[in-house]
Amino acid sequence: MCHKTNWRFLLLYASQKGQAKAIAEEIGEQAKECGFEADLHCISESDKYNLDSEKDPVVIVVSTTGTGEPPDTAVKFVKEINNKALPSDHFSHLRYGLLGLGDSEYTFFCNGGKIIDKRFQELGAQRFCEVGLADDAIGLEVVVDPWIAGLWVALHQEFESRKEDTNHSDKSPSLCVDTVCNSCIDSRMEHLKLEDSGVKNGLLSKAVRKTELPSQGSRPSLSQSVPPLSQSALNVPALPPEYLEVQFQESSEQDPRLCCVSESSAFQVPIIRAVQLTRDDAIKRTLLLELDISKTTFSYQPGDAFNVICPNYTSEVEELLHILGLSEKNDYVVCMKVKAGTKKRGAAVPQYIPEKSTVEFILTWCLEIRAVLKKAFLRSLVEYTTDVGEKRRLQELCSKQGSSDYNTFIRDVGVCLLDLLQAFPACKPPLSLLLEHLPKLQPRPYSAASSSLFQPGKMRFIFNILEFPSHLGDVRRGVCTGWLATLVAPLLQSSAKAEELLLPKISISLRPANIFHLPDNPSVPFIMVGPGTGIAPFIGFLQHRQKLQEDHKDWTFGETWLFFGCRHKLRDYLFLDELRHFVENGTLTNLKVSFSRDVLTAVETDTPKYVQDNLRLYCKEVSRIVLREKGYFYVCGSGFV
Repeated sequence: MCHKTNWRFLLLYASQKGQAKAIAEEIGEQAKECGFEADLHCISESDKYNLDSEKDPVVIVVSTTGTGEPPDTAVKFVKEINNKALPSDHFSHLRYGLLGLGDSEYTFFCNGGKIIDKRFQELGAQRFCEVGLADDAIGLEVVVDPWIAGLWVALHQEFESRKEDTNHSDKSPSLCVDTVCNSCIDSRMEHLKLEDSGVKNGLLSKAVRKTELPSQGSRPSLSQSVPPLSQSALNVPALPPEYLEVQFQESSEQDPRLCCVSESSAFQVPIIRAVQLTRDDAIKRTLLLELDISKTTFSYQPGDAFNVICPNYTSEVEELLHILGLSEKNDYVVCMKVKAGTKKRGAAVPQYIPEKSTVEFILTWCLEIRAVLKKAFLRSLVEYTTDVGEKRRLQELCSKQGSSDYNTFIRDVGVCLLDLLQAFPACKPPLSLLLEHLPKLQPRPYSAASSSLFQPGKMRFIFNILEFPSHLGDVRRGVCTGWLATLVAPLLQSSAKAEELLLPKISISLRPANIFHLPDNPSVPFIMVGPGTGIAPFIGFLQHRQKLQEDHKDWTFGETWLFFGCRHKLRDYLFLDELRHFVENGTLTNLKVSFSRDVLTAVETDTPKYVQDNLRLYCKEVSRIVLREKGYFYVCGSGFV
């Protein structure tokens, strides 16, 4: 067993959607088993820790959001450590380890973690272990699991070296690093113990009844495995401690204001116009929505992004209520409290769920029921199925041996709770388990496609209606884009004027300040690269620039370039008329477009197909603007690699 040294380290997390928090909490749980004490805090809770005087090792888990920014919870922290007045030895007393989370399908991979790591180095802090960069595109656990295992080795070495340096008189037993590492890992692994599944000595016996074996030639699926996995002994994660107690109160006193969950500083605004920008035969259907913000204090600049607060699909919520046996309690008020004696460190009632919320309200507005299931949740679900085969398969999917199946049948195809419960009909988890494991339903960010200087009191944005196959192959729409499309269908189909219709309303909030803004000096040239819906913020840029040129004819304005691309010129050329107008009135100096799927004639074989082709074609001009004239270069899109 691991020697209990109770060495303390500070553990900070910066999370946008809950992944960094969950991983930090897992580190905190493992710390106990490995003889360490993790002092766990969100990085935004600056009143609970002080890096300026911290003497113990610091471990940070940080995600990345937006266009490579740290999560919202770390914005203030990053601003503080970026203070230019701080001396180069400000953090020279700190020893730290950092785990960054990101997605390599985006340009600025793990940039949230890289920003903090780089600044810590500049301020004199030293790493006691290597930085880990986990990639959600291939599975976070590929990096996270070995990084955590190595963390215990590094921490042990760090504390042992400190003890030697200070000639500490405490003669506590020394531990070999391998013992610490292996015992910590083993203590977090729990052998499958299902007495009715042929278990011997804590390991699943390889002898399986013939009736339980998959038929010859069968293929693995979400609910079924095949040899060798189906006959393998398994190591599965330890059961996460449950920490919430839920009671249902039959009441009709739900707060009438809870028509939706609004974040602080959120505004409810009407949608006054909806336009389909693409033809019906386009591969992706793009909508433009215009909001009336004139009766609010909401303000924005071109380039700003904002949040749309959206609900889960009613049909999916109803199906989930039915499977969980809660249909008749859908309007019951949920009363939550932390379980007495829970082993969950820092257990607390979710603060994002308002008081007097009903079951249906929580599933509709508070929980991300489409979230891909994590292994910890799968492990907990094992306890809530009565079917032996389902127990075994759930254990496989969360086990080390079943990692490949987990990636293939859950992570890669985006299997959510509803998908799993439909495939495992005997599994009936309580609502408390959903509250413990499902993340908060996040608002969806969109870029403003307008300028308040050009269109006072209004804000526009565009989006593709996201459609993708579920794990069964049927078409599923995006949570927010599908909801918005349904919401504005009457506006799209009606020929009546907006004032004659009952206008739908949505709740929006401004995202934290970003740097994606026009140059302060209008004479500075800039280049915009925006394929597809990535053109949105640049329409705002150009509207703003046009208005400035109209109002300030004596100003000097730098040249502007836009590189735009889409699939087909006639099907999905977004803002065609507006772009032509910007060129004609001199707002847009150069417009370079490319169409990747149009069939080229013999004389058009050299025509650029993608925005990068045009960038290469005009590389001299791009170099001149960026390098010689110190211009700005903006890129916006759904993902750049």
